[in-house]
Amino acid sequence: MAYNEYKRMFGYIKPHMSVFVVALIFVIIATVVGNAASIGMVIPLVDRILGSGGIIVSERAPVFLQGFIDRINGIPRLTLLNYLALWLLLFSVVREVCRYYQTYMISDLGMRVVRDVRTNLYAKFMRLSLDYYSSNPTGKLVSRIMFDTSQINNAISQTLADLVLNVAQLLINLAMVIFVTVAFGISWKLLVVTMVLLPLVVYPISKISKKLRKISVKTQDTAADINISLIETISGIRIVKAFSMEDYEIGRFKDISNQFYKLSMQSIKRITALSPITELMGMACALIAIWFGVREVINGAYSAGGFVAFLTALLLLVKPFNRISRIPPQLQQALAASNRIHEILNTIPGVQDKPDAPVLPVIKNKISLEDVHFSYEDKPVLKDVSLEAKVGDVLAIVGPSGAGKTTLINLIPRFYDVSKGAIKIDGVDIRDVKIDSLLGQIGVVTQETILFNDTVRANIAYGHIDKMSDKKIIEAAKAANAHDFIKGMPGGYDTLIGERGFKLSGGEKQRLAIARAILKNPPILILDEATSQLDTESERLVQGAIDRLMGGRTVFVIAHRLSTIRHATQIAVIDDGTIAERGTHDELMKKGGTYKRLYDMQFAVAKH
Repeated sequence: MAYNEYKRMFGYIKPHMSVFVVALIFVIIATVVGNAASIGMVIPLVDRILGSGGIIVSERAPVFLQGFIDRINGIPRLTLLNYLALWLLLFSVVREVCRYYQTYMISDLGMRVVRDVRTNLYAKFMRLSLDYYSSNPTGKLVSRIMFDTSQINNAISQTLADLVLNVAQLLINLAMVIFVTVAFGISWKLLVVTMVLLPLVVYPISKISKKLRKISVKTQDTAADINISLIETISGIRIVKAFSMEDYEIGRFKDISNQFYKLSMQSIKRITALSPITELMGMACALIAIWFGVREVINGAYSAGGFVAFLTALLLLVKPFNRISRIPPQLQQALAASNRIHEILNTIPGVQDKPDAPVLPVIKNKISLEDVHFSYEDKPVLKDVSLEAKVGDVLAIVGPSGAGKTTLINLIPRFYDVSKGAIKIDGVDIRDVKIDSLLGQIGVVTQETILFNDTVRANIAYGHIDKMSDKKIIEAAKAANAHDFIKGMPGGYDTLIGERGFKLSGGEKQRLAIARAILKNPPILILDEATSQLDTESERLVQGAIDRLMGGRTVFVIAHRLSTIRHATQIAVIDDGTIAERGTHDELMKKGGTYKRLYDMQFAVAKH
């Protein structure tokens, strides 16, 4: 399981393998050059320049090395010092240039991965059906696309960089240690003792990493809660202030932040504990090497330069091992984020096309709801609803709050699928056709007008931005009674309207939404309490626009003000998820049932 998780996370790198390979090349060059400068310079410095004799190599040393050492021993000490200084400068320049490019390339790799993952997540969000959003708060989803992907970035650009760099250094340094051991006759016992001690640090690291995995999951859940709190309170700041709930919201946010702090400190405590453990193990190796090695030097077993070179190579070996030991805890955080991302990417939309689903032909006859049932999380919302609307009909749906009106009309564009029964257009079950072809025939204007932080032009032409001429956009705005107020704005049709149309009044937002629906020109129209929150003047303008929009279309309308649907072809009264009454306005008034009671109540309120 763990192997598959690592494989999946680092699978993000596969499309960008060329960048990874180039970065690896720079890592190897920087490591080899750096180690050559560190280890190769110390031997002539100690034995030839600072010492009184020459460099001594073992009889087991390669022939080329023996010849190279003989030439060095023949160079005057001051001249050799100058050569060493020049070579050290040259190696340092090469090493630092390579380090720059290795860091740049690894960072580029990390940002490429974040870009891909965020794009894939966003694309998945766009394709998930509404039932997913009903059970997953916006803040949680924002946390996935921002916080969790940043964890992946850390894993790639930092953790991976450390892993690649230090594994390369570890292997190269190990080769250096073995080479120095052979070339200068260092005791193999000394090498074996120090090599045995290093892996002992793995056990505490593995124990700490398992605990960190659990903490990381909780930490990221809490980060999502912080996002949820931020989005809810900032978007609803008017309500917060209207009810003087600032202190309450501050306290709630403080509790969540404190929980995040505690979880973060639990991680930090464990990660921080790794450093002294690995440092102590490294120090133990170094002390053992020094204790045994110095005794051998004193006894004349090998030269001081050879031993210092061995000790330098050994210490260089400890450094990458120490850093590698810190990587697993960092990977646990990234793995937790990767798993959460894949949960979303692997989510199957509740509403999707059937294989080889055909395109829905343009409606010619009628829309029928046949024995429709719908439940949300096993809670029945609609029961045995049957309705029919012929082309050109206006079917009004009324009833008390919570009766299931909005749920019913949300089933027509397949925002949700029916639990039982069927919705058919000209006898074709809408579940059997392509969703895009169904939505292409439906226009929606809701009570909560959704506009985007873009220009007026872009909001009206939404869905057809590259297809609609300015002339058609203006015609749609005029039909929606929106042209006059748009021309009065500073930039006219190129005015940015702010987040969710913040710069517009309620009536202006609705008229832009109606203009958008007019421009789409759908044969089927859904109106969900489109005038319920408007003042009298705005309602008059919006209602006039709606009347023009409804002309010649099959309309499903939820009306808050019953006076606006008196001329509907058919009115269906929903109560407790079922059809309580149906008929025209006059017919329902004569029955004296639920509809008449609701109508009389509104009339009495309006009269007063």
